[in-house]
Amino acid sequence: MTLLVTGGAGFIGSNFVLDWLAAPDTGAEPVVTLDALTYAGNRENLASLDGDARHTFVHGDICDRPLVDRLLAQHRPRAIVHFAAESHVDRSIHGPGAFISTNVEGTFTLLEAARAHWSTLPEPERAAFRFHHVSTDEVYGSLGPSDPAFNETHPYQPNSPYSASKAASNHLVRAWHHTYGLPVTTSNCSNNYGAWHFPEKLIPLMIVNALAGKPLPVYGDGQQVRDWLYVGGHCSAIRAVLARGRVDELYNVGGWNEKPNLEIVHTICRLLDEMQPDPAASDAGCVHIPRLLGSLKPKDLPEFKYDADAFRSIHLTDAERHGQRSDHRPVRPEDGVRQGTQGRCEVRSGRCRAHRRRQEGWPPRD
Repeated sequence: MTLLVTGGAGFIGSNFVLDWLAAPDTGAEPVVTLDALTYAGNRENLASLDGDARHTFVHGDICDRPLVDRLLAQHRPRAIVHFAAESHVDRSIHGPGAFISTNVEGTFTLLEAARAHWSTLPEPERAAFRFHHVSTDEVYGSLGPSDPAFNETHPYQPNSPYSASKAASNHLVRAWHHTYGLPVTTSNCSNNYGAWHFPEKLIPLMIVNALAGKPLPVYGDGQQVRDWLYVGGHCSAIRAVLARGRVDELYNVGGWNEKPNLEIVHTICRLLDEMQPDPAASDAGCVHIPRLLGSLKPKDLPEFKYDADAFRSIHLTDAERHGQRSDHRPVRPEDGVRQGTQGRCEVRSGRCRAHRRRQEGWPPRD
């Protein structure tokens, strides 16, 4: 049997592929990775699999129906895990067209190809086939500080082109099951962090800037609360859904780790002091925190028609329901951020080509 993973060279996708092939219970199952290698995809994320007969990498677009059809016919996967997506709010405001193309049209193309493939499968392969769609809790919109956490029945209220495009893709996946019978599952995750994270999101951006001695831009007063989900925990949850998930079920995947942005930034700086102290400082334990206090600046987005105060709301996920039905358990923010910070320190010392290339290529030029 084989797994087809779209967007498998991106942040979450590459972690999932590596995790899948490293696990004793799934490592013998081949994986075909399909990725367009846009700015957020990096072939070097999967460099450790070069020459591994269990892994096939295909450079291509999910909107390319003939290519997807060929891959399904050649490899006959038992499941498709669909990560491929444009996934950054600011970018969606600046250029929403790419989000509609990939997240909506790409998902439609993939669903149609999957339906055609699934319809040709003999039993019991047909009954065992799964299309798993990876999405975001941002489809639910925003919560006030006293509101209960999102659950799977919360209405969709997307507030950006990104979240609207993901909500649309979720609706398509559901409709393809109810209309055509395609066996699907969907997961909506909270904010991921961890290895191979592109430095446009808070945690990797803070690490990269701190190591370079640059200002640390934070929205407003930094008290915006997020649920922080370590990418390894997310991969574990998806594995559980593939193994035991119910068809047409939606699973919220969270980390049980609600932290204000400013607390996360302070944690990063403290870990950097521990891992890579400034030799010129008289007190190696107090390097980045004092610098942080002078470096924090409100992140203004005058070029975007966007209300930064909206980020004061809470994006939390009712993760307990998922945890009761799977092996997914949260990783403490301290442990997850430590791993990510250590990786960036290795970049600083030149030991990681993939991360170094990402640093040097960010921010992109218009």
